[in-house]
Amino acid sequence: VRTRRSVIALVIVVATVWSVSGLQVTLDRLLGAPGDAWAILRQMTPPAFSEVYERGALGKILESVYIAWIGTIIGAALSLPLAFLAAHNVAPHWVRVPIRQLFNAIRAVPELILAVIFIPITGLGAWAGTMAIGIHSIGTLGKWAAESIESIDDGPIEAVEACGGRWASEMRWAVLPQVMPNIASYWLFRFEINVRASAVLGMIGAGGVGSELVLHLSFRNFPAACAVLLMTITVVLTIDTV
Repeated sequence: VRTRRSVIALVIVVATVWSVSGLQVTLDRLLGAPGDAWAILRQMTPPAFSEVYERGALGKILESVYIAWIGTIIGAALSLPLAFLAAHNVAPHWVRVPIRQLFNAIRAVPELILAVIFIPITGLGAWAGTMAIGIHSIGTLGKWAAESIESIDDGPIEAVEACGGRWASEMRWAVLPQVMPNIASYWLFRFEINVRASAVLGMIGAGGVGSELVLHLSFRNFPAACAVLLMTITVVLTIDTV
């Protein structure tokens, strides 16, 4: 056991050193980073709230929220029925395995890549970001819902079977009431994640506040960029609190 732990520790150290060397991080860059960061922070104050408000930044932030909300609804609506087909205790093996692999494949593709794929289809704007977030949400929400279904009590299912209920009746009356509270909390948690993701998608033209942030940073208008960041953080914190 001790030898195994030593080997694992050695592998971790070697992997860390190899990763740092691949990033080409030098001691000079590390020592100079705090000073550079402080210089940028000084240029960002005071935040130019009036400027970004006049440019409609608040509307862009709300657009990010809309994108996240509709994307979450799309992901929730499509992932729930698929989750029943992915749970090992309610679905046959030949159905369960492909659905689980579908969830894995969707999660493997970041929202940014999905947005790049959708932009030529839908054009620049919020619709591309909404579809990207909606599709990506299917992978995570489906996995979480399937795991929740797998942890249910089998008693209600047996009761429905005893009454002559079919598979659909079992899912509706025995499984769904047990898992719905957890699944609803997963939906809300994913919505919080999607709000942050939608802000990033705007940087590639997929709608949201990211376009404003990129614009100000490209012109080195750091006070305006700071104002946009603070407004976005405030909205995200408000959503998390609610």
